[in-house]
Amino acid sequence: MRALHTAFLLGTGLFWTAAYVLLIRTGLRERTFGMPVVAFATNISWEFMFSFVRPPSGLMQVINIVWFCFDLAIGYTLVRFGRAEFPYLPRPLFLPALAAVLLLAYPGMNFASEQFDHGEGALTAFGSNVAMSAMFLAMLAARRGVRGQSLAIALTKLIGTGCASLTLLTDPDAVPRHETALMHYFYVACFVLDAAYAYAVYAVRRHAGEAGRAAAAPAREAGLPVHGLDG
Repeated sequence: MRALHTAFLLGTGLFWTAAYVLLIRTGLRERTFGMPVVAFATNISWEFMFSFVRPPSGLMQVINIVWFCFDLAIGYTLVRFGRAEFPYLPRPLFLPALAAVLLLAYPGMNFASEQFDHGEGALTAFGSNVAMSAMFLAMLAARRGVRGQSLAIALTKLIGTGCASLTLLTDPDAVPRHETALMHYFYVACFVLDAAYAYAVYAVRRHAGEAGRAAAAPAREAGLPVHGLDG
């Protein structure tokens, strides 16, 4: 059981690291950010807390520090390109609003961890992941397209969070408060929302591809070059 637990822990680190790299690369390439703002705020707050303030022992601390560094890079894409995603917000208010969200996120995560999980990070990690998964779906709908997103991001996030759930389920040293109906609800909700997001990204990309081919058909019939489809 312990070997299986370690394998799932490594899978969590590997697939979520891949998701971070893809989020950063896609954001830089498409000049946007790929993680919803509130999800970013809770995520970087959690990773700071459990990297430097109350770090776990062993491999998980190393993974948390790596993730925190990647979150800083995601934060760069948010600061650099984020204003364009909120055209209704006056430009001078964007950075103060972002700072306010970050300032609210950290104490909220800290109080929830202390009050409900004895200062540990499992409950807040999965609770915020449920919210994050829903926010990815909302971002896809709000942008009406996959700008800053990709099926690879969706799949690595799905697999990484699934491995995290299995890491706790196979933990030989699991504490009773991590074997509750609430935690099992978090595991299922994360999987369902992440799977829905992956399918939604696939469906939106497929629809966009079909629409592009349909729009190009008249030009092809007329023997004209089609930008992006013909060389």
